[in-house]
Amino acid sequence: MNKSKRLFTKSKRSFRRRLPPIQSGDRIDYRNMSLISRFISEQGKIFSRRVNRVTLKQQRLITIAIKQARILSLLPFLNNQKQFERSESTPRTTSLRTRKK
Repeated sequence: MNKSKRLFTKSKRSFRRRLPPIQSGDRIDYRNMSLISRFISEQGKIFSRRVNRVTLKQQRLITIAIKQARILSLLPFLNNQKQFERSESTPRTTSLRTRKK
């Protein structure tokens, strides 16, 4: 086989099929915290369907379960601990204007 024909042949790499994140026995419920927490980012955002690799129906059920868990305060709405840490790069000024007398 010459070099020009070798370029168009398929590679023999084997692809590892990713397992679905939700098995058939898993129940999508607001009480199943171990399942729900896999679909939330560190900031508390719900991952998209493309990132989760779940079906549309599963994504809807996950979203509803996460929102129910947030309302019942099982999950936080926001998880931004770094927001409250004050950086010392820019000092605050108390008065910007001075009065003229």
